[in-house]
Formats: sequence, C-alpha cells, structure tokens
Amino acid sequence: MPGLGNIRKPVSDEMDHFEAYFGRTIQTKIPLLKIILNYVFRRKGKQMRPLLVFLSARLNGEISEPAYIAATLIELLHTASLVHDDVVDNSAERRGALSINALWNSKIAVLLGDYLLSKGLLISIEKNRTDMLEIVSEAVKSMTEAELLQLQKSRKLNIREEDYFRIITGKTAALISACTACGAKSTTDDQDVINVMKDFGESLGIAFQIRDDILDYESTGLTGKPSGNDIKEKKITLPLIHALESVSSHRKKQILSILGNAKKSGQEISEVVRFVIENGGIEYATMKMIQYRDRALAILDTYPGSEVKDSLREFVNYTVTRDK
Repeated sequence: MPGLGNIRKPVSDEMDHFEAYFGRTIQTKIPLLKIILNYVFRRKGKQMRPLLVFLSARLNGEISEPAYIAATLIELLHTASLVHDDVVDNSAERRGALSINALWNSKIAVLLGDYLLSKGLLISIEKNRTDMLEIVSEAVKSMTEAELLQLQKSRKLNIREEDYFRIITGKTAALISACTACGAKSTTDDQDVINVMKDFGESLGIAFQIRDDILDYESTGLTGKPSGNDIKEKKITLPLIHALESVSSHRKKQILSILGNAKKSGQEISEVVRFVIENGGIEYATMKMIQYRDRALAILDTYPGSEVKDSLREFVNYTVTRDK
C-alpha cells in the first residue's frame, strides 16, 4: 500500500516551507487564542489537503506563492470545519485528543472556528486572491448545505442512495475538489484546466468518503472489532443503504428501529454490522468506490508521465486502501 511519505516527495520542500508560512499566518497577540491555536496545530494530522494543493499545482506548472496562499486557505477552512463539527456532534475527541469544546467549551470552539474562517478571508483579500476565495467559499456553502441535509435525513432515517451521494459530494468532495482546483488556479487561468482538476478532486473526494464509511464496518484497532461509530451516531451510509434495499420491509424496520435507539448495546451494533456484511453492503460500496477511483485515475491519464503524476496516482490508490 502506498504511503504519504513517498507521495509527498515531489513537493517535500514546499510542504516543509508551508509549515513556516502557515505558522506566520496564524500568529496572534491574544494569549488565550495563542494557546488554543498552538494546541490545534500541534496535532496537524496528515496534511493531506495542503499536499493535494501542491501536487495539483506542480502537475499544472510551477509552485509559487499563490499555491501557499491556496494551501493556507484550505487548511484554515478545513480546521474551522472540524472545530465546528465537534460542536455540532458534541464530540469530546479529535484525532485521539480532547476536542476544543471538551477542553475549553463550545462557545470558545465556535469563536475559534469563526476566527479561522475570518483569517482565510483576510489573507485572500490582502494577497488579492479573491479568485481562490470564490472557489473556497463555494466549498463552504456546499459543506454547510450537505450537513443540514444530512441532519434532516438522519432524523427521519430515510437516506436513499441519491441523498447519500449528494451529502458526501457536498461534505467531503467539495473541499477536496477545492484543493485541486485551487492548486491548478495557482499556476494557470485556463478555466478548462481548473475544471478538469476540480472534477479530479470531486471523484477523489467521493472515493475517500466511501472508504471512510466502509472502514466503520471493518475490523480495526486493538479489539479487532468494527468501530460502529456511524451506527452509534445514527448515520446511514452507503453500505447500510444498500443492505436495507436488499431485504424485506419487516427486516428493514427491525434494523432502522435499532439505529433509531438513542443508546445502543454492543450486541445491537454488532447485529447491524453483521446485517450489512451478510447483505452485500461492503461489496457494493467497494464497487462504487472503485468506480470513482477509476474516474480520478482516468483524468490523471490525460496528463503526460511525470513524477508528480505518479504521486497523484499513488494518492488516489492510498485513498481507497488506507486502514484509518
């Protein structure tokens, strides 16, 4: 399985420089904010989205300051969305550590998310890159609409496959397509090229989210058991949607009844996992994921051979084979 270490090789210097660039961007004189920002960005994660910006830029031209501006905008937006998501979901953890709302409180978490979004606005205006701000703002709009649609559908437990794809296209793929579109935009004004890279990012993002949803039903971690987090949170994702469509209305009601329980036992969660596996939910979701993977790879195949193209191909394959 490809690893991010190899994937980032064509832009490793730029990724290293980005850390310092981004650090200068988020400096503040407010002591509490400084402490919180240090806490948030000390656990920077895999930085997959800035990496996508730089790889997309290099695929289409030379990397210069506009790529750093784009990567900064995306990282600010992504972090703000995670902070706000933790408030919406009342989540106490993020990447194995306490969330901002758990460590401080929800009010501070909301204000931090607002601060990060405002920093993105200011940077784009100061650097005269409102073109990139437009791309990112469209992503924010899509993410918000998709989150609201998911909340509406989850309450009634009536998410269909077409709803699912609308939700993940808005929630996950919109931000990843903003990465690839902004990466291209940092090197060219050719709208056809930017649109191609946006389509690449959307297909990649959909495949990425389907893989996430499959992982919830796979054996992972020290226990060797599926996490079942989506089941606990009443999230109906593609594996479950397909399984529900394959059974009688009586059996469907039984499973939805379990899903609707506020507190589910480990036995109930295991029953839903078995139900999904036994009724072909994983196989179907995997088939759909591969379709979107292949769409992304087909777009890459329109580019001539290069080290960065190889890295992006590895990135696509990493997306659908990762185990976390």
